[in-house]
Amino acid sequence: MLELPTDLPADLAPLSWLIGVWEGTGVIEYTADDHRFQGEFSHRVSFSHDGAGYLNYSATGWIPGAEGEPSVALVAETGFWRLSRPATGSDAGPALLPPVESGPARTVDDVEQLRAASGGFPLEVSLAHSDGTLELYLGEINGPRIDIATDAIVRGAGGKEYGAASRMYGLVDGHLLWAWDIAALGAELASHASARLAKV
Repeated sequence: MLELPTDLPADLAPLSWLIGVWEGTGVIEYTADDHRFQGEFSHRVSFSHDGAGYLNYSATGWIPGAEGEPSVALVAETGFWRLSRPATGSDAGPALLPPVESGPARTVDDVEQLRAASGGFPLEVSLAHSDGTLELYLGEINGPRIDIATDAIVRGAGGKEYGAASRMYGLVDGHLLWAWDIAALGAELASHASARLAKV
């Protein structure tokens, strides 16, 4: 049974089912630059909060090594998940700038005003990868389903070509299922990886 925390800021209520550590396995299947990438991998994802109106996110993926062999690291990413809303004077930032006005804590009614005609809430996800790639995803969380797509990808001059991505997350029978499509290495946007994770 999934237990939801009750001590969250109002902006985190739609995201509350994600909080925790999830582990499992997945499959990679992607063809680019005349090379077919395929195989199984292990994945660990963590969603946490520190009392602010966003979730902290970190994830690692690796191919387990055969007996006596080291694992092959695939991805390490960290970032923040938050409902998309206009910043106000009572929000901190940018950088270390404090709020310029005080205001009451945001309420469930404030969050409800963000609800789209679809029934979901607009979502922003910013991620930094260990290879230097930065992604900004925009999308929607609607109950136990999340759909996001890149609005921007930034990579260093030496980074591999990576043009776009979309991700889907869902809560199914108590498991976190996700699928990740990418456009990379000269290939069009296509299915790249998926996994099924259990809360630990």
